[in-house]
Amino acid sequence: MVRIGIIGTGLAGLTAAIALAEKGFEVTVIGPGPRYSNSYLAQAGIALPVLKGDSPRAHVLDTLRGGKFLNDEAVVWNVISKASEAYDFLISLGVQFTENELEGGHSFPRVFTIRNETGRHIMKLLFTHAKELNVHFVKGIAEELAVVGRKAIGVFMEGELWRFDAVVIATGGYSALFKYTAGSSLNLGTLIGDAALKGARLRDLEFVQFHPTGFVGKHGVKLISEAVRGAGAKLVTGDGERFVNELETRDVVARAIYLKMLEGKGVFLDATEIKDFKSRFPGIYAFLRKEGINPARDLIPVTPVAHYTMGGVNTDIWYRTDIENLYAIGEAAANGFHGANRLASNSLLECVVSGLEVGRTIARDRPRGEVVGEPRYEGFEAGDIEGLRELLWNHAGIVRDAEGLREGLRKLEGIEADPRLKLLARGILECALTREESRGAHYRTDFPFTREELRKPSFFDGKCKLG
Repeated sequence: MVRIGIIGTGLAGLTAAIALAEKGFEVTVIGPGPRYSNSYLAQAGIALPVLKGDSPRAHVLDTLRGGKFLNDEAVVWNVISKASEAYDFLISLGVQFTENELEGGHSFPRVFTIRNETGRHIMKLLFTHAKELNVHFVKGIAEELAVVGRKAIGVFMEGELWRFDAVVIATGGYSALFKYTAGSSLNLGTLIGDAALKGARLRDLEFVQFHPTGFVGKHGVKLISEAVRGAGAKLVTGDGERFVNELETRDVVARAIYLKMLEGKGVFLDATEIKDFKSRFPGIYAFLRKEGINPARDLIPVTPVAHYTMGGVNTDIWYRTDIENLYAIGEAAANGFHGANRLASNSLLECVVSGLEVGRTIARDRPRGEVVGEPRYEGFEAGDIEGLRELLWNHAGIVRDAEGLREGLRKLEGIEADPRLKLLARGILECALTREESRGAHYRTDFPFTREELRKPSFFDGKCKLG
């Protein structure tokens, strides 16, 4: 029997596990568990153009506009045309959506949600179904990819080689490489950097999405879902000035908030006009009350936080990487779906579609992990991760320029950290330096305009180039 190792217990990984198990593969999922994934934390929902009055074409156009036309249009059509399949897949598992929301950048209220705790509810059902299909779950962290001669043959866990015929990276992105993030602290991008170290190209690393309305409180960093703004909440300064269209794409809103903060003004979300806040957003309401804030009468202080990374391991439209028998899906993959800026709630759609799609791809490829030699286990040390996080936040954050990026590269040399994370950090800085324009989530004060001749993806294989 063909053995598949899936690294990651988020929505993409569990969807792939179910799809592959149903096709008769022996599937092992390695990870800390669904609760530790960003998918579990997802609030608002999943974008699905399946309602009357909506259309895949309208959703495609919104995605292209949101991605500032850096998207691979064939990939966008491929993903969105399979939205009805993704919807049917979730419904077949017992998912029951409660309502539809309008979010920033969408022209139609196509974001399906479950009381704005969508990820938690979906993940429970997928995990249960995967176990019913005899998917084998191993709790732990896959430390390294086992690659010999540009062919993946398994992974290392605690120094021990686990052999598989194919490996699927579903570990999420690298937003936790930035100082402030509301996502999982495990999303450092370690296996993304590992894949690069072992011969895979990375793509679009400079595009890091900062969620406009993060909340930094006594109990950690949380998100105030975009759906709250969709329900009518307004962004205001401390003196009551409303300064941005709250339903613009995330790059626009996050940058507007950041610039106000640079002026020394606090920024707040005014949700006092949402009468049913507690019932519509129970999770958000609960943590705000824990922080001593009553959204019915209090302004909510917000700040942008690193949220999602459009870049990742370069894949083709079918989620194959440059390394034989190695696949990447969900946020870990980059094939041009999101372009320069992810449209709200397209992430969960990509997770489901890529999980189902990679199942079909592997069934076509029928990979065999023949013994081709013994891979080397490096046993990397984590080192100064906090130093990397501080560096990227300060030098490759919401607003960038050449001087700051070059200074970041100089400082990077002096940080003692896992070489895979240093390689990934260098890729982010170098690709941000190479892209001499502002586009989507990448904003350069020294090149504040979009340049048509630079409307091409970036690739990093030790050095960054556009094209």
